[in-house]
Amino acid sequence: MWINKEIRLKPRQRGFHLITNELISQLPELAKFKIGLLNVFIQHTSASLSINENADPTVREDFESFFCRAVPEGERYYKHILEGDDDLPAHIKSSLLGSSLTIPISDGKLNLGIWQGVYLGEHRNHGGSRTLAITLHGE
Repeated sequence: MWINKEIRLKPRQRGFHLITNELISQLPELAKFKIGLLNVFIQHTSASLSINENADPTVREDFESFFCRAVPEGERYYKHILEGDDDLPAHIKSSLLGSSLTIPISDGKLNLGIWQGVYLGEHRNHGGSRTLAITLHGE
């Protein structure tokens, strides 16, 4: 069975956000799958997806601190600056972290590790809502 759909995430402030529950709540179809794969693709070039720590929120704070230092805003050599100082750094962060995830499905649930969750990296100061293209495949 194949299912394709788009889901919209609520707007979030800049930083890393645990979106596992929001994702699952918009995928009631998961319950139909005994075994399969979920592919999640973010349709934006200034936000990212990743999997990491789901329990301690300081991990997400540290991610934001690290990436702000690793890819600073306002560098004089940036040419892509028409949309603001946060725009090009957002594109770089998105490329470094990635735009898609593939997660196994087992018995109608995401087969993540006990301490794993899905992160949205919002790399713009005012990114707005984000759209995810979802593909479920399995039986």
